[in-house]
Amino acid sequence: MNSEYYISSFCNIKNNMISLNGSKVYSDDNSEFSKFIKAAYKSLETNYPKFFKMDDLSKLAFLAADILLKGENLNLEEENDIAIVFSNKASSLDTDRKHQKSIENKKDYYPSPAIFVYTLPNICIGEISIKYKLLSENSFFIFDKFNAQHLLDYTNSLLSAQKTEKVLCGWVELEENKYEAYLYLVSKTGTITHDKQNIIKFSNT
Repeated sequence: MNSEYYISSFCNIKNNMISLNGSKVYSDDNSEFSKFIKAAYKSLETNYPKFFKMDDLSKLAFLAADILLKGENLNLEEENDIAIVFSNKASSLDTDRKHQKSIENKKDYYPSPAIFVYTLPNICIGEISIKYKLLSENSFFIFDKFNAQHLLDYTNSLLSAQKTEKVLCGWVELEENKYEAYLYLVSKTGTITHDKQNIIKFSNT
C-alpha cells in the first residue's frame, strides 16, 4: 500500500473560532452555537440557502467542508471525485433529543419531518455532496474518541484502491453548545505527509 499521500488543507472550528491551515478566518465572542454558526455563514459568504434548514451537526460539517472545498476550484456542473470519511462520538444525538421531545409532547403531538430527516449522522455528508456533486465513497464512523489511525488507514485504502482522487475526512462533534469540527483534505500530491503524527498535530491547531 502506498503511504505517500498528502494533507493539502485543513479546517478547525471550535471555541468560537474558525481557522484554515492554522490561520484564523473568523471568530465571534458569541458562545451560543446557533448564533455563532449563522454569523460565520454570512461572514464567509457560504451562499447555500438550504443551510438554514439543516440541523446543527450538518451546519457544522457543511461550513468546515465548504471552507476547504472552495479552495479546490471545483466545477459544480460536473461530478467531483472526492470521497468523504467523517467520524464523531455522539452520532446525531443532539437532533435525536429534539425529535424525541416532539414525540413526547402529547398536547401537540406532531413529530417534525424536518427534524426526523437529520436523525442519522451521515446526512451531513449528503448535504456536502449535493452542493459539490461528490459522488464517490462516503462513510461516517462512531468512536469513543478521535481515532486518527482509523482515518489514516481507511483514507489510504480508498486512495490505494483508486476508488477516489481525494478524500475529505475528519471529526465533527456537536452536543448542544459543545462543538468541534476538524476536517482535512487528502490527495495524491503535496508536501505535508498524510501520517498519524500530522493528523493529530493539525487537530490541535
